[in-house]
Amino acid sequence: MRVRNSGAGPDDHSEPVNLTEMESVSGSVRSVYVHAPFCARRCFYCDFAVYVSRNGDLDGWLRALEWELKLVQEEGYFSLGEELETLFVGGGTPSVFAPEAMSGLARIIGQDRLKSADLEWTVEANPESFTQPVAEGWARAGVNRLSLGVQSFQGPALRWLKRLHGPQEPARAVERARAAGIGNVNVDLIFGLPRGVERDWSMELDSALALGVPHVSLYGLSVESGTPLAAAVDGGAVSAPDEEDYREQFMIASERLTAEGFRHYEVSNFALPGFEARHNRVYWEMAPYLGLGNSAHSFRAPRRRWNLRGWGAYQKASQQGDAPWDSEEVLGSEDARLERIWLGLRTDRGIGVSDLESKARALVEGWVSRGQAMMSRGAVRLTPEGWLLLDQLVVDLDLAQGLTLPPGVLDLSGI
Repeated sequence: MRVRNSGAGPDDHSEPVNLTEMESVSGSVRSVYVHAPFCARRCFYCDFAVYVSRNGDLDGWLRALEWELKLVQEEGYFSLGEELETLFVGGGTPSVFAPEAMSGLARIIGQDRLKSADLEWTVEANPESFTQPVAEGWARAGVNRLSLGVQSFQGPALRWLKRLHGPQEPARAVERARAAGIGNVNVDLIFGLPRGVERDWSMELDSALALGVPHVSLYGLSVESGTPLAAAVDGGAVSAPDEEDYREQFMIASERLTAEGFRHYEVSNFALPGFEARHNRVYWEMAPYLGLGNSAHSFRAPRRRWNLRGWGAYQKASQQGDAPWDSEEVLGSEDARLERIWLGLRTDRGIGVSDLESKARALVEGWVSRGQAMMSRGAVRLTPEGWLLLDQLVVDLDLAQGLTLPPGVLDLSGI
């Protein structure tokens, strides 16, 4: 299992996931993801839906989003509520845009929908493009949470990853955010680099903690088909990530961060109390959300829809007055149950023991005896050791439940 984006006691957990419940289609969507595809350069390992452009096409992006949202509201199924609870702008690199970009997005979403004092508005940025004018422009628009793509604080690793920032720029970016009034900052780190890359993982964690940020996300390096990294590995120029190093670095990070007061609340996410990412919980709990932009997904039970992947195809559809939606699926009750198992086990909510068949309960008891899970308050929750085996454990539990994984229901790779 590749971790992409248990020190807590039982009283720190939410209720376990109910494997049989389905969200009602009544009501409106209150969480939105917006994809900003533009990046100044594609990273060595990246297989995301990005478009290389140093400054991005802000006007074209806003026009395309406005067109899609108009169609969404007319269609009605994924219509937005009067006020949003979470808004997440990812990419890509939203910080390549001019400082007024988020104000433009707020106009399209609707200022009244962003007026709640409890709104969590997160935007992703890279350290080198998160300038003081960008920070201040985002803060004026209402952005109150920053997700900073650091990946590493060390020169050799940054060069190998083909990142554009240097070791000192993350600290300066955090200072800019705080100066603008954005104190809720997440830092992304990549672990599991090949052994040939000069890097001290313990020092990486020291550097992240020294920033004083309340949230850290870990991403395990994976070799994705079609990336420059995959070509280099296939050609023998680069060695594949070592599984033992991968495991060791994940466990070191979990132990170190939880010792510093962070809650390991999801397989790849750590937060100080009260700073968990509320938007991400929408995904993990299968609550309704709308995705705008190329490659974005929307979900409202029982229906999931995704947009055209490429920026060019997405923009062309909007220019021609067409819907930019690629395809969709309707989840049956068994499909939804399987997704709830996977999503529940990847968070510290876990899944309810009462929902499991007797054979599955016996399997879970084996996990507990091997230190891969814990049982408390009627729930089974994976430990960090278990999270490293998440994909296999989900498949085993599925078989013990007497269910069958339909093709494509769960993507158990690259997570």
